[in-house]
Amino acid sequence: MAKAAAKKNAAPARTKSAVKSKSLVPHMQFGADVCGDPEQAMSREWLETNGIGGFASSTIIGANTRRYHGLLVAALQPPSGRVVALSKLEESVTTPDGLIELSTNRYPGALHPKGYEALDSFNLDPLPRWVFRAGKYFIEKTLLLEYEKNTVWIRYRFLNSKKKPVKCPKGFHLSARPLFAFRDYHHLGRKNDCFYLPVGESGAGLYLKPYDCLAGMSANFCCGSFEAAPDWYYNFQYDVERERGLDFEEDLYSSGVLKAGEEFGEWVLRFSFESDSINPEEMAGEFEMLVGTELKRREGLLAGFEKADEPTRRLAVSADSFVVKRGISGKTVIAGYHWFTDWGRDTMISLPGLTLAAGRYEIARNILTTFARHIRYGLVPNRFPDDGETPSYNSVDAALWYALAVDDYIKASGDADILKEVWGPLISIVGAFRQGTLNDIFMDEDGLISAGFPGSQLTWMDAKVGDWVVTPRHGKAVEINAMWYNSLLAMAGFAARLGEDPAKYAQLAALVRCEFESQFWNEERGCLYDVIGPGWADGKVRPNQVFALSLPGELLSFQKRESILKVIEEQLLTPYGLRSLSPREPGYCGVYEGGPRSRDGAYHQGTVWAWLMGPYISAVWNVRGKAAETKRYAAGLLEKLEAHLFEAGLNTVSEIFDGDAPHRPRGCISQAWSVSELLRIKKEIQEA
Repeated sequence: MAKAAAKKNAAPARTKSAVKSKSLVPHMQFGADVCGDPEQAMSREWLETNGIGGFASSTIIGANTRRYHGLLVAALQPPSGRVVALSKLEESVTTPDGLIELSTNRYPGALHPKGYEALDSFNLDPLPRWVFRAGKYFIEKTLLLEYEKNTVWIRYRFLNSKKKPVKCPKGFHLSARPLFAFRDYHHLGRKNDCFYLPVGESGAGLYLKPYDCLAGMSANFCCGSFEAAPDWYYNFQYDVERERGLDFEEDLYSSGVLKAGEEFGEWVLRFSFESDSINPEEMAGEFEMLVGTELKRREGLLAGFEKADEPTRRLAVSADSFVVKRGISGKTVIAGYHWFTDWGRDTMISLPGLTLAAGRYEIARNILTTFARHIRYGLVPNRFPDDGETPSYNSVDAALWYALAVDDYIKASGDADILKEVWGPLISIVGAFRQGTLNDIFMDEDGLISAGFPGSQLTWMDAKVGDWVVTPRHGKAVEINAMWYNSLLAMAGFAARLGEDPAKYAQLAALVRCEFESQFWNEERGCLYDVIGPGWADGKVRPNQVFALSLPGELLSFQKRESILKVIEEQLLTPYGLRSLSPREPGYCGVYEGGPRSRDGAYHQGTVWAWLMGPYISAVWNVRGKAAETKRYAAGLLEKLEAHLFEAGLNTVSEIFDGDAPHRPRGCISQAWSVSELLRIKKEIQEA
């Protein structure tokens, strides 16, 4: 087996600018300078989603570095029940001058084969497209994940020296060996006696069902043949899993090799969990039709963004990847790819950017009414588990974010009729908070909300390792009470719209405002306490206080708001968002790395959260106004995040970054609230 390629010490090369196109959907291209350097290429990941929770994803050279990578990660119980079915394809082409391998894998001590050496370019235009060099010809590979279906299509074409399609030249033979995992996406598989993969062959199609507990998958091809050659491939290594301190080796199974027909024009493969049948002779035309439909759908996402700059349009298309089906007609939001499902908190925080900023009011309404049906005990579900069990309600802020999202929706869309469907659930939220509900959530005599108990984690800073609560925040948290105040103001407005008495909400809001300023102000540090309780106050400088400035209801005097902003700017602000803890505080952790315990210990102890850049800029505007100067300041702040769209998860924004420079991206490669808040602010800058 070939030796591992030597790592280069050179800094990552600058990415190429987008390919010129009449389409509003931005394109992206990386040439041989990046594709031929495994270190650079494997740090860039593409992601395609199907609108029901499934996805396809890998690095730009096809070397899987995560357990979540695969060409078909199906959501068998949309939007969850995810299964890595087709891990990858091992492709090669026989030429008159010898064999050329097109794939790349990490094995112990080696990269093998070295398909990246033949990769001329990787393109998102906007579908993933690879162009490999094969003598005087090129081989083009294009991937399409069919929308709202657990189906992936891959098309191969030969191109001439001018990169125009031609028939397969004589003496050239293309083949692809599918490698299957058929496992839950959180786990890795090894060779096992239970894995039984009989191949049912019928014409140009195969049927594969390795486990009785999983649905079967069909594999179709438009021309050529299948050669049975069952075998296990051992010890694929996933570099990112190793970095994360997790198991990182996997065995994959192959039932045989697919071989293209002689002198084909297009060779199309299809892998699907759907029950529909397909005529092999029509696959090339079907692929072309589906591509056209998908491109038209993505163009439609940019209605209203015709005058927007390129980064904003990239974000607008990325925003759609998080909006998925829940149930027959409901909509929800996937919190992040690759491993999150739909979380109530993340959904409500993300809703303004993902839907309202894009003018997708119908989807916003659907999400709000879908979640209204799941409100219990005055609480919005914190998350819907992967296995379809009862939702968890261990969150204090999700319900408040819900009320604020309804308010944002009505202001943006003018559709106050939604109150007919959500007014009851909203009343239940306020009533439960006032009277007390699960997890010791209750309103104290001073009108402020207290939540939790030792050992509980109910706010967004929720990292917990066993019995170790990394950031204990039980008591009266600053952002919870800022949201409580704004929710009461929103409820007063809703009541007035419905012809009801708004006074009970407005009067309580006035009490909260008075108590908030007197109790949360930290005179010594010139900012707000993070959490307070009977006879104590946590003065750690954290970003949660930004919500007392970013939300519309004014809670503090101008002098105090300006003082808070200065503390945030001096201690928390980075080019990628706000740190979760000031570097001046004991316990600050500037690098997010290592095993689960180490990473969870750093998650909210200094790690930068990209989504907090949105509330910070909103706070600047609320305190200093939307003048030309603050608009230029905000635009300048976003330059690094815009460049980041080319660096890790392509065309999207990572979940977190290291607190210390150079602020390496970490966590999920594509996070809903990171994308949504950046999109929301970008749209506001352009409209200011």
